[in-house]
Amino acid sequence: MVVIGASTGGIRAVGTILAGLPRRFPLPVVVVLHRMPMTSDLLVTILQSDSALPVSEPEDKDPVEAGRVYIAPADYHLLVEDGAFVLSVDEPVNYSRPSIDVLFEAAAAAYGEGVIAILLTGANADGAQGMVRVKQNGGRTIVQEPSTAEAPEMPRAAIAAGAADKVLSLQDIGDFLPTVDNAIISDR
Repeated sequence: MVVIGASTGGIRAVGTILAGLPRRFPLPVVVVLHRMPMTSDLLVTILQSDSALPVSEPEDKDPVEAGRVYIAPADYHLLVEDGAFVLSVDEPVNYSRPSIDVLFEAAAAAYGEGVIAILLTGANADGAQGMVRVKQNGGRTIVQEPSTAEAPEMPRAAIAAGAADKVLSLQDIGDFLPTVDNAIISDR
């Protein structure tokens, strides 16, 4: 599973990465973008225009399927458990719901070494602790090069926490993902 978190400037950043994924990308891609509670599903439409993969907002208990992009719904934490999505209205984490940390920690627990976590542009520290958890559970972590981020605080927080296996530009992240060796990705 690929999990991606972003905030300020994140729509463009996520779109850049999705544009680089081939139609037959073998993993599910799950995205948390900080957004206002009452935002419409326009985000799905915007990101679908960049992606060869189908993009949708999952509902509670929907199965996680490979080769799809899932966007956390507005005002819900998005978790994964036993191959399905779980939506939560628990309190905001790092002032955010959906929270990147919540998704990353749930993915780390459910998929272990089969997780690739990517933290992009953003103006707070959400995602840094989740990246630490992914790394502790054997997953891979990639952080956007802060100098290329619209808001460098989130990437810097992850780097400062020692959570970054790779620090790459958006273009390099987009180029890296299609080359992931499937043999080392857990099939859970």
